[in-house]
Amino acid sequence: MSSYQPAYGAPSSVPLELPYYGAPPVEAVKRFWKKYAVFAGRASRSEYWWWALASAIVSGVLNAAGSTTDGRTATSAGLSGLWFLATVVPSLAVGARRLHDANLSALLLLLALIPVLGWIALLVMMILPPNPAGQRFDRLPAQPYPPYPEAPYPPQA
Repeated sequence: MSSYQPAYGAPSSVPLELPYYGAPPVEAVKRFWKKYAVFAGRASRSEYWWWALASAIVSGVLNAAGSTTDGRTATSAGLSGLWFLATVVPSLAVGARRLHDANLSALLLLLALIPVLGWIALLVMMILPPNPAGQRFDRLPAQPYPPYPEAPYPPQA
């Protein structure tokens, strides 16, 4: 399988505007937080799935830490609620960017509203390999316009 990742020197030299194919776990989580509410652009499979794993681990730890033997989970519910509020927007953003990398619309995230079948469809779409046509979702840095030529004033016939 070929990689679409250009050869960069250090991991930190991968621009945030581009997907980081083969991102290590720590870099993927750092990029997740740096691109908190960025829905434009693309995210590689490794960026998405390392974050999904990290989020699942943190959620599991929060749920386990707050549970007691008598079944009360007040502390767990509070901590889990805060974790959800802190990560819901960036999780949707990285999901949208992941769909963009597969050249799909971010509106497909609405499939999550369909129980079971929508979740399975989204899972399959998140696993899809990158599609070079997904570059259409990238935001390139704004290019300055060339200076307008000086027009003589008053206009001459």
